[in-house]
Amino acid sequence: MLLGEEVKRRAGPTAETGRDCRDRCPDGYGADVALPRGRYHARMSSDSPERLNAVQLRQRQSERLVELLRAVAASNPFWQAKYAAAGVDPASVRGLDDLSRLPFCTKQELVDDQNAHPPFGTNLTYPRSRYHRLHQTSGTTGRPMRWLDTRESWDWLMNCWGQMFRIAGLRPEDVLAFPFSFGPFIGFWAGFDGACRQGNLSIAMGGMSSEARLRLMEELQVSWVCCTPTYALRLVEVAEQMRLDLAALPVRAILVAGEPGGNVPAIRARLEAAWGARVIDHWGMTDIGSLGIEPEEAPGGLSILETECIAEIINPDSGEPVPRGELGELVITNLGRWGQPVIRYRTGDLVRASRDPCPSGLALLRLEGGILGRADDMVTIRGNNVFPSSLEAIVREFPQVVEYRITIETRRSMPHLKLEIEPTPACAGCRESLDQLLHDLDRTIKDRLNFHAEVVPAPVDSLPRFEMKGRRVVRRG
Repeated sequence: MLLGEEVKRRAGPTAETGRDCRDRCPDGYGADVALPRGRYHARMSSDSPERLNAVQLRQRQSERLVELLRAVAASNPFWQAKYAAAGVDPASVRGLDDLSRLPFCTKQELVDDQNAHPPFGTNLTYPRSRYHRLHQTSGTTGRPMRWLDTRESWDWLMNCWGQMFRIAGLRPEDVLAFPFSFGPFIGFWAGFDGACRQGNLSIAMGGMSSEARLRLMEELQVSWVCCTPTYALRLVEVAEQMRLDLAALPVRAILVAGEPGGNVPAIRARLEAAWGARVIDHWGMTDIGSLGIEPEEAPGGLSILETECIAEIINPDSGEPVPRGELGELVITNLGRWGQPVIRYRTGDLVRASRDPCPSGLALLRLEGGILGRADDMVTIRGNNVFPSSLEAIVREFPQVVEYRITIETRRSMPHLKLEIEPTPACAGCRESLDQLLHDLDRTIKDRLNFHAEVVPAPVDSLPRFEMKGRRVVRRG
């Protein structure tokens, strides 16, 4: 295990920097931005885009916004029609100060456009022959959307990952495992390709059982695991069944994405204890790209990559900006994906901007606690606004719970929440322990969320397990 301990503990030396490609891309990628082609410096240097100060970030955003709007106004039917209907001339936008003149865009608009103009909709800036990658959303909240990338916009995504890997503390000697099925859902496709472009050994683990994945991680001395929080917890369960000590592996980082969890204290604590590794939260969406990462020096929040996007936080009802520190909906304009861009896109994710500077020293927007929930996930129970992530944060505090499911239905014209919990075999086999668990869960939910849930046990191994996003909320009636 000497090699594993070395990978886990050693701070890697600065790697030889590969050749940068600085040609202006036809997709609008600026000449001033380097596209990494080889290994990068392990320590962030002064010329790293993520190290720009606030004034430099604003100038960069303004210039790219103007270029983006010029491109879509010239040849993108979706945005041409949208701005014409709103009576807005995108050519009149001179920078960030004019951004609020543009209308918001919603996912439903894009879904409706793709339904009306299958299979890709009209949000295409270039002829279809320019696009070479297809991904689609997971369909968590409806029909999946298809998303296309040109070679240049995929390079932009790789640049995003290069910046995020530096912020998160990836080292040249790190070996990364990607235990998910490589299908049309973007998942960690971009992260995998991004790590490869940095020169790191990156292992695709599609089409394998969880047991086989764990054995391969052990054999190949993996130091980073990239997956959803749900699947990281599932691997803990599988490792226990295999009698494999995860903490003895050389894994030093678990990069999680796809759902809230990385910044939920109870989930983070359980994962870090079981794996003996730090958890790194990440945020992105198929339709916006990969744009949020937890800095190595500043756990407990997400830094939004404002070098490559414009981020706004608004009141979900009024659309007006919220003061720093207040809960609001995250709105994103990505600045490098010109082939199929989103502009003032309402993500539906609820966040809170930090009032304090980031301990990492970055001038990027910091979201305290990461993604706090989704506006469309909220349910009102007995007058209390409840997010599934808040309930999961409580459930994960109880190590006797292996898996859970939430069912929301209407009873006597009122919303009712039932929580099914699958206990560990040891807890399930002791009636006294199980009754105590049910009692403690009910009491904690009442104390924290101000309502009584119907908490019931489920048989061992009866609830579904998930490799990608967990789908634990069922709505009926």
